[in-house]
Amino acid sequence: MKLGAARFLSPFRIIVASYVIAMFVFSILLYLPVSTQEGVTVTYSEALFTSVSAVSVTGLTVLNVSETYSPLGIFFLASAIQLGGIGVMTLGTFIWMVMGKKIALSQRMLIMVDHNQISFAGMVKLMRGILFVAFGIELTGALILGTYYTNYFDSVGEAFYQGAFGALSAFTNAGFDVTGQSLIPFADDYFVQLVNILLIFAGAIGFPVLMELKEYFTTKDTQFRFSLFTKIATATYFIVFAIGAVGLWITERTAFYDGMVWHQQLFFSLFNSATARSGGLATMDMNELTMASLMLLSGLMIIGASPSSVGGGIRTTTLAVMFLTIRSFALGRSDVKVFGREIHIEDQQKSFIVLSVFAVGLFAAITGISFLETGQDVALEAIIFEASSAFGTSGLSMGITPDLSQGSQIILMILMLIGRVGLVAFLFSIRAREKKTHYQYPKERIIIG
Repeated sequence: MKLGAARFLSPFRIIVASYVIAMFVFSILLYLPVSTQEGVTVTYSEALFTSVSAVSVTGLTVLNVSETYSPLGIFFLASAIQLGGIGVMTLGTFIWMVMGKKIALSQRMLIMVDHNQISFAGMVKLMRGILFVAFGIELTGALILGTYYTNYFDSVGEAFYQGAFGALSAFTNAGFDVTGQSLIPFADDYFVQLVNILLIFAGAIGFPVLMELKEYFTTKDTQFRFSLFTKIATATYFIVFAIGAVGLWITERTAFYDGMVWHQQLFFSLFNSATARSGGLATMDMNELTMASLMLLSGLMIIGASPSSVGGGIRTTTLAVMFLTIRSFALGRSDVKVFGREIHIEDQQKSFIVLSVFAVGLFAAITGISFLETGQDVALEAIIFEASSAFGTSGLSMGITPDLSQGSQIILMILMLIGRVGLVAFLFSIRAREKKTHYQYPKERIIIG
């Protein structure tokens, strides 16, 4: 019996189960009467949706957080965001180490799966580094924003409260806010926007990239080299960011941007391109954008952040490997080379599998929500936008989520869960145990395309 359970509970299934359990635990905490403001009640479905969105660091909501939750409720929400941001296994292992326990090989394997690593060597060191860097960035962001917010809020306490939660939400790319209006009150404050953009970058670029940057600036090794992952992830992230910003300027220059001065157009483009990748914070109402911009933002949300980061989506390296593979095929090459290295064939296959499954899953979700909302006068572009936001764990919204039926909200919750654990981990969690074949059939070519 124990052997059968061990076979069933693979590391991938344990990770998925851990996030599901965390979502239900925080849903109960957020449902407690002490978690809400006096005179305010929430249904369990609202608490569950909020919990799933927080643990998956998405940011889609069915209620106004600032008007609903008490200080204790906000604490529970922030804890869920922190847990989801740095990873269930990272925080769990940290607590295990504080208690003086030894990290077993099985736990190192779980950390590896939780952070999309390909080797469990150095997992404890990676975990320590993630905690050190994450808390350091969040503290720095909280101090900068809290100090600056004294210009906006009546008390120092309120300013630092807003700054701390804002820094946590931006770095973890959670998209939640306690202003009740996201960053719309700061639409003309470029300093606040720039700090939030940098925090979003730090959270979405990938923890391995941050670790290598830390090592690069602190090590005395003159032979230090950045890994291929860091080069591809960083290059792809900022190329897509630049394309998104330019694309938004092109699609909005005669629409929403009409009559704005150049620096307003620049920051709306930069901020929306950054936040769409996984941030979820907004400096404007998404309903004011053109159809072309909404589809562009949906594409950015689908691409998402880098692997082993706080963000979701198909991830930057998936896009890069897929593009490089297509490029090599078009040039008549059988191998894929970049930055003086050759990409493994298995990684090429994974990139197309991830994209294919993501596309099928997103199409199924959009179709399902469209069916459930028949007769409710919900625009298709809004459904596409909301589903892309949930699957990419972005959190940007056109405001339809609270009005969707319970069935549609369940679909969004499933998308947020899969988006947080990652498609590769999710696919491995539902994959049957590999079986050896003792015979082969004759191979035959078929027509493709």
